[in-house]
Amino acid sequence: MGSQTRAALATFQHFENLPVTRMLDTNTIMALKLDGPLLTDYVVTSNDLARLQPLGKTWIAKSEQSALDYETVLELVAEKAHSYQSLVEKLNPEIDWNKVPVGTIVKIPHIAYPKPSDKAAYVVIHLSDRYLEAFGTDSNLLAHFPCSIAAKFEKRPVGELHVSVIAPNPNYTFDPEIFAESPEARAIGHKLVLKPGPNNPVGVAWIGLDKPGYGMHGTPSPEQIGRTESHGCFRLTNWDAEYLVKLVWVGMPVEVVP
Repeated sequence: MGSQTRAALATFQHFENLPVTRMLDTNTIMALKLDGPLLTDYVVTSNDLARLQPLGKTWIAKSEQSALDYETVLELVAEKAHSYQSLVEKLNPEIDWNKVPVGTIVKIPHIAYPKPSDKAAYVVIHLSDRYLEAFGTDSNLLAHFPCSIAAKFEKRPVGELHVSVIAPNPNYTFDPEIFAESPEARAIGHKLVLKPGPNNPVGVAWIGLDKPGYGMHGTPSPEQIGRTESHGCFRLTNWDAEYLVKLVWVGMPVEVVP
């Protein structure tokens, strides 16, 4: 039971007109009715294994890769299940993750986001609680996602921004000036272009904002989401960023509140 779980429970309780306890109490459990199975099976394919490749340890090594794809089957399956790798391991104690052949059946959470019926009207990012919400034209909640924010207060923009560009599965341009604290970046001294992939620094989606250098995007490290660890952008898990791309549009307001 972490801070993001409590935030999600509070949001659910609010929109279900329940007492907002931020805990999994009796009323909340009764309201959380499942309309399908809790778990499902995922079958590892030859295509899954073919896309695996080690991730370079340096910026230059990453820039030389054909793609910044998954490193392991466990990482791939966990992202498809919108889950931490540790959860997938606990659900499948019999699997040796160092030897996963084609046809291996993996038990994972049964996850299915609703298909968007329309675009969102606006997005609100809450800095203090580190979450992002998308709303419809009637101010109805369409999505609630935990997000990471800048570690430094001066890099946290407050006020109204707007979506300026939407790029699914983007390249990433490494600019050493942004990583001035890194000896490696200072030694490189020039920009590098990194190929797309889930282990790309901005993950599988980039939604640029009209404040230069700022955007909403995915991440190669979903377990870090909800913390103050970015250089100023708003990071989401890859699966949430991928869904948000379906809701946003160029010019859409994005309100950042303290």
